[in-house]
Amino acid sequence: MKAELLQKLREIGQSFWLDNLSRNLINSGELKRLIAEDGITGITSNPTIFQKAISGSKDYDASLRSMLEKGTREEKELFLGLALEDISRAADLLWPVYRKSGGLDGFVSIEVSPDLAYDTQKTIAEARRLFSTIGKKNVLVKVPGTKPGLPAIEQLTAEGVNVNVTLLFSVRRYEEIAEAFIRGLEKRARQREPIDEICSVASFFVSRVDTLVDKMLEARLSSATSEADQKKIKSLLGKAAVANAKIAYRKYKEIFSGKRFLALTRAHVQRILWGSTGTKNPSYSDIKYVEELIGSDSINTLPDATLKAFLDHGRVRINIGDGLDEAERLFAELRSVGVDVNQVTEELEKEGVKLFSDSFSLLLKEIAQKRDSFLTKNP
Repeated sequence: MKAELLQKLREIGQSFWLDNLSRNLINSGELKRLIAEDGITGITSNPTIFQKAISGSKDYDASLRSMLEKGTREEKELFLGLALEDISRAADLLWPVYRKSGGLDGFVSIEVSPDLAYDTQKTIAEARRLFSTIGKKNVLVKVPGTKPGLPAIEQLTAEGVNVNVTLLFSVRRYEEIAEAFIRGLEKRARQREPIDEICSVASFFVSRVDTLVDKMLEARLSSATSEADQKKIKSLLGKAAVANAKIAYRKYKEIFSGKRFLALTRAHVQRILWGSTGTKNPSYSDIKYVEELIGSDSINTLPDATLKAFLDHGRVRINIGDGLDEAERLFAELRSVGVDVNQVTEELEKEGVKLFSDSFSLLLKEIAQKRDSFLTKNP
């Protein structure tokens, strides 16, 4: 069943990445097995994932002590040292995938500090540093798709840095980052620099849209007085996220089949990546955001539980282009009951930056506590 599933996905052209990374995953050999047996062809990480991996774990203690012995003290530098080691080792495990795919797959992602999400120049500087320090072709540096992130995406692409644009929720912002990527390629081409090894993905977040829209609909449902209104509101639950993603996918295909991009000979498309695909509402299918978003030239990055569920009982059918007219109508229907998807996605972008920033702050505090404890015992 699993082998057949993976073969169908390969034929369609959709990659499956793991939305998780930890020292234990690498040391135990589980990551190597996931690549060899479960068909994982990439890895994403973020501040929350690293916070969970490092918090309360002794897996990183030896590396932390080594950095302290060498004189590193600042908690952010200590974190980067730990994270870069994981990223580098994961990239090595994925290198055969990268080679076999001709540089289209086999990537691992590391994120710039989320507290830089609204600072263009500092984002550029940190992304440059991360990419050059790791020094591997199959690494993507995650840059939040905020408004200040747009010029950073363009400049980094022009400099040859592989970028994973993260925290995308709206179709409008997706269009802006795709344009920024193309401008970066054009600038690089004008400088007579090679563009054939530049890779980028656009991480479009899915399930969080349903989480917020459903919350708003539930509030309206509780105050609806007529049976007709209640029925209408109930019919809209659990539909916004997939509809939003399908419209983004259509725009993705339009942009990267257009004359402007095609003029960039040998350039790779900036593949769209479905992020936040774990189902948060237990009344929905545990693989809802996998089965409903299968399409060519795309990626789905999955939490461990979602990956296991899909490999266990998933079905493969290309349906990303189905129901586009219905998706467009859905937004109008949502507006008619007081839910504006544009406002929802703006709120989710701000919330996403804050959540990652909070996780990053907590992580740095925990690293600082470990640092102080180690130094107290071994001054």
